[in-house]
Amino acid sequence: MIDLRNIETFFWVATLGGFRSAAEKLNATQPAISQRIALLEGDLGVKLFERDTRGIKLTAKGEELLSHAERMLQMRHDMLQAARADSVMSGTLRLGVSETLIHTWFSTLMEHLSDAYPALEIEIQVDTTSGLRAQVLARQIDLAFLLEPLDEPKLEKLELCQYPLAWIASPQLDLGPEPISLEQVAKMPVVTYASTTSPYRAVHRLLSSASATAPRMYGSSAVSVIVRMACDGRGTAVVAPVTLSRELAEGQLRLLDVLAPPLPPLHYTACWVPGPDSHIAHTVAQAAQRIAAEDKSTSG
Repeated sequence: MIDLRNIETFFWVATLGGFRSAAEKLNATQPAISQRIALLEGDLGVKLFERDTRGIKLTAKGEELLSHAERMLQMRHDMLQAARADSVMSGTLRLGVSETLIHTWFSTLMEHLSDAYPALEIEIQVDTTSGLRAQVLARQIDLAFLLEPLDEPKLEKLELCQYPLAWIASPQLDLGPEPISLEQVAKMPVVTYASTTSPYRAVHRLLSSASATAPRMYGSSAVSVIVRMACDGRGTAVVAPVTLSRELAEGQLRLLDVLAPPLPPLHYTACWVPGPDSHIAHTVAQAAQRIAAEDKSTSG
């Protein structure tokens, strides 16, 4: 009889690309991992991996059998989950989050998870979308809440929420009477999200169409930097007002009426790599989607 543990080992060696990574994932030694693969190859009567100086790769038969291994592990996981109540969901979830969401419904989600799944430990990492994407694909984190939907077939996705963008500035910044033209805005720097994001590209296109010179823009992955620069009058800014409740209420910043086409909203998506161990990520993503939909600050 084929040992399911050896099938699991095969899956993780193939998925993570090496015996060392699989050993770390399964809390085993590399010799133990090698032995399990050898036993599985003996039971199946086929060679699963080719080994050379550059590492390992799946054989053609290994490629064929990998999907079968994943389905077997998924069936085992589904059976175990069906035998348990949701309230006993446990383990550690490595969760990556874009900074804007920290200012909105994220604390509500954490409170819900603490009440519903007290045995679940959550490690939180705040990073840029590009950083989170790389980490979730490398399985360094289990679930990511990031900006913009990703065209990545390896990931499962759930739409979370969207937030409108707005032009803002310090009341001390002399911009003339409103509504303000794009030409007037383009005369000074504009601070917004990182240059790899759709908001930056949208603002750059608008300013380029309104000025004969190249736009002066500052892109930052940290919302706190954008807000600080705007409060200090370094220029105007484009950001989601949902993150500015205190600054707007205290008069440190104000919304601008700019004669320009509407800016595209920020879209946030939950992403994770599907697999036999992705049930927790999927469950938390569904909870986040529900809580985001109930949040009054969410648009769409």
